[in-house]
Amino acid sequence: MTRLTNFAAFGLLLLQSLVTAAPQACLDGLCSYTRGNLTAQQVSRELGPQLSRKSNIFGPEDPRFLNETARYQAYKPPVIRMVVQPGSEADVSKIVKYANANSIPFLTVNKAHGLTATLGKFNGLQLDMGLLRNIDIQRGGKTAIFQGGTFDGQVIDYLWDKGYVTTTGSCACVGMLGPGLGGGHGRYQGFYGMISDNIVKLNVVLADGSAITVSESSHSDLLWAMKGAGHNFGIVTSFELKIYPRLVDTWYYRNYVWKQDKLETLFGELNKLHSNTSHIRELAVNYGTYGVNASISSTEAVIWWSFTYAGPQKDAQKYFEAFDRIPAESVEDGNVPYSGIPDATGTGLDQPLCAKGYEHVHSTNYLNVWNITTLREIYDLFQSKITEQPLLRGSIVMLEDYSTVGVRAVDSRTSAFPWRDRALLTVTAINFPPNSSLDAYATEWANQNKDLINKGSGLEPATYVNYAAGDEPLDEIYGKGLTRLRSLKARYDPTGKFNYYNPITPA
Repeated sequence: MTRLTNFAAFGLLLLQSLVTAAPQACLDGLCSYTRGNLTAQQVSRELGPQLSRKSNIFGPEDPRFLNETARYQAYKPPVIRMVVQPGSEADVSKIVKYANANSIPFLTVNKAHGLTATLGKFNGLQLDMGLLRNIDIQRGGKTAIFQGGTFDGQVIDYLWDKGYVTTTGSCACVGMLGPGLGGGHGRYQGFYGMISDNIVKLNVVLADGSAITVSESSHSDLLWAMKGAGHNFGIVTSFELKIYPRLVDTWYYRNYVWKQDKLETLFGELNKLHSNTSHIRELAVNYGTYGVNASISSTEAVIWWSFTYAGPQKDAQKYFEAFDRIPAESVEDGNVPYSGIPDATGTGLDQPLCAKGYEHVHSTNYLNVWNITTLREIYDLFQSKITEQPLLRGSIVMLEDYSTVGVRAVDSRTSAFPWRDRALLTVTAINFPPNSSLDAYATEWANQNKDLINKGSGLEPATYVNYAAGDEPLDEIYGKGLTRLRSLKARYDPTGKFNYYNPITPA
């Protein structure tokens, strides 16, 4: 059957740790207002000798610049004037201190998948963590130490080959910490909770360039904050994360494609599955999209849906019988190692979902049940919009249902992540090559979907920080912990150096 990975979607589409700051090397302490326009060559001459040999500093004239500053999100991207790549963890503190002394804003980037439009307010130095990708499994095999530049596909492959797994995001191309500092949904959360729930220790550089260790015994208040709102508080140079023995040798996946006339039947069965199997952690995730697949129709959107199960087909089959009874345009399935699941379900490193350079004007919702009437409205609106504006036929509506067993087993008081009572995620992603003339139309459509879905949910609006568009009220993102987060923000980042990723601002 045709593999329809071109619009498989997910999650944990996400992100990178962020920060802004200013540089160092001012003898009289009065030069900060005059040195913000330093060139990459000047920075290289001044800062370069302080850094390790593996470090790099370069600007737009360097052939590496375009590749290293390419981003997943081309809608309201940050403006990057130069790139500094630390070659060691110790370099990060030196870079921040230099930036602070010279009034150069900086943004910490790993795989550059941040979606939020608040990043568009940045103009300065990209602190690129891409050279810091070491992984060290600790004695006893209970935890591993990961450097700040590690990413999901790398971690999944490395640990699986050594007989372990851990919590990661679902897209192989996304960094570990971007999603992780905001919670971090993923396929193993039914077993072990989110990425942030498994953090043991963080090595953090604060806004003033000081390096600290954050754990339950050191800066425990900051540990709470960084497990859900961490983008606001510091740069993580490395972190210790729990790892687990792999329990099975293969995972089973099944991908369906249905035409729109099956919508009501499909979501009726999905609601039954969610209600009746919420305690089954092996049903790791099911998710899908509305989107155009030209091999079926170039004008009418279809529904692509994928299921993944932690174990072999013989154990999974009973959960999919109801879906097999819904006549499909295509079905593809297989048993593969867990490390093969991203490629099998459309979230692999080199698949279209990970492609950079497109605008993704978007909106998002957190839900507990699929409102079938609303989802029909969303489909009909999708069809109307792509008919009216064919340039937007690359758009999708993503719908995600992760196992919540492990997430809800974690005491909500242990982290700033606020939405353990929500189970379903939506993202409306209006996707197109950069074209500012389409921005207003795309924004209106994305917001229409958000409003329709919220109205149909019967819940107060809630937003997963890693999927936020950037225009949401802060309490909709950070929930009841916002007051405490504001207090910690005032303590650890009083001048707002880390204010480019859905920033926590004063009331």
